Amino acid sequence: MQSISVIDPQNDQADQIRQAPNNIEAEQALLGAILVNNETYDRVSDFLKKEHFFDPVHQRIFEVSAELIKSGKIATPVTIKSHLQDVDNIGSLSPTQYVGRLAVEATSVINAADYGRVIYDLYIRRNLIGIGEDMVNLAFDSPLHFSPSDQIEDAEKRLFDIADKGKYGSGFIPFTDALAHSIEMASKAYERDGNLSGISSGMKTLDERLGGLQPSDLLVLAGRPSMGKTALVANIAYNVASAYEPEHSPDGEIKAKNGGRVAFFSLEMSSEQLATRIISSEAQIASEKIRRGQITEEEFARLVDVSQEIQSLPLFIDDTGGLNIAQVSARARRLKRQHGLDLLILDYLQLLAGSGKRSSDSRVQEITEITTGLKSLAKELDVPIIALSQLSRQVEAREDKRPQLSDLRESGSIEQDADVVMFVFREEYYIERTQPREGTAEFVEWQEKMEQVHGIGEVIIGKQRHGPTGTVALKFDNIFTRFSDLAKEEYYPEYHG
Repeated sequence: MQSISVIDPQNDQADQIRQAPNNIEAEQALLGAILVNNETYDRVSDFLKKEHFFDPVHQRIFEVSAELIKSGKIATPVTIKSHLQDVDNIGSLSPTQYVGRLAVEATSVINAADYGRVIYDLYIRRNLIGIGEDMVNLAFDSPLHFSPSDQIEDAEKRLFDIADKGKYGSGFIPFTDALAHSIEMASKAYERDGNLSGISSGMKTLDERLGGLQPSDLLVLAGRPSMGKTALVANIAYNVASAYEPEHSPDGEIKAKNGGRVAFFSLEMSSEQLATRIISSEAQIASEKIRRGQITEEEFARLVDVSQEIQSLPLFIDDTGGLNIAQVSARARRLKRQHGLDLLILDYLQLLAGSGKRSSDSRVQEITEITTGLKSLAKELDVPIIALSQLSRQVEAREDKRPQLSDLRESGSIEQDADVVMFVFREEYYIERTQPREGTAEFVEWQEKMEQVHGIGEVIIGKQRHGPTGTVALKFDNIFTRFSDLAKEEYYPEYHG
């Protein structure tokens, strides 16, 4: 097709100006193909929008054509001309004449999708140029309240927004492709330790119920304070990272054959506090003794050995406070690109802020934005995300303090968006606080109850899309804040009051 020039070739000054990336000919070819055969629009409608066109006249023609086609009407030079009355002449051509030329000189619709991708890719490049110019201008003349780190975060967010929107999407895929993915998942489960379809948590009884931590799943782990939520996810983080076994795929990407690379967003604890917890758990030295330096020479040697082992693990901690969902997403994407990522943990959900767009809305709506964002991030990165959540105080008012789905704070969106909802519950915590006076009949009864629940933590699975709900009993060592599998003979451990 002969190019219909929009820029006056006689203007030498225009030739000297550096033009933003564009391809007027591709835009003209695509619009002409759409006007000749409206089915062409269906080939590009899932990723191409009017703003992706460089020329404003082309934006308008595409917009009008799309509106007519979506409303069940035919888009031709005749039907759209009445909608272009506010458009100025294009060179020596009127809008009607220009649209007629587009249709007359249209080529085959076979390459329509390729033209659409060229137009879209050039739009992305123009956006990148705009971000770069804004970065330079802002760095030269930035507001007092806008720190360099804020500018970096802003630029990174805009870049990742482009990267996120820059995916055309696969649309519908044949069922045979989905079946192949399913068989591949089963094959990996067969080869992986424990025959799990997901990543092993390091706790056999929990893995048996969940099938491992499944890619793209959002798992919410909730509980009241002092139940051991952070302890449990810290144990899982260590177990996954320590079991990491890399494997090179044919395309050169490094994937996890077993275990995985872990990102831990600790919004409540500092990285030092979290590290101390993990070291205490693995070295089996009370964290209180570590903090106070009250350890023996043998314990110190054990502490050094565990510390050296942990240093080599693919475990990354971000303890920045006040993060919002957009910042978490950007940092997770960056980590996956730079180091790889197989599991993301967030402690905890209620300390995360929305993107700011809903700052005037209720907290429930903000939590909805956060949970929806986390679920989208899990699908985008294809990793499981474990998000901790607080429970409402209504649990304390009941005689049976085992939590349930209705106890989740702002529970509507959390329950809806999560693939798995689990609760950590330790009955020992509540019974211990009802200790009566020694020497009484009540004390003997209390002691019997303590013997039954001492050292036992429960993970109550209240919702699971892929399998059954129920309760998993784990061993909990309060001194080292460590969860592990509960041996059968330990279901009723001896209690020393």
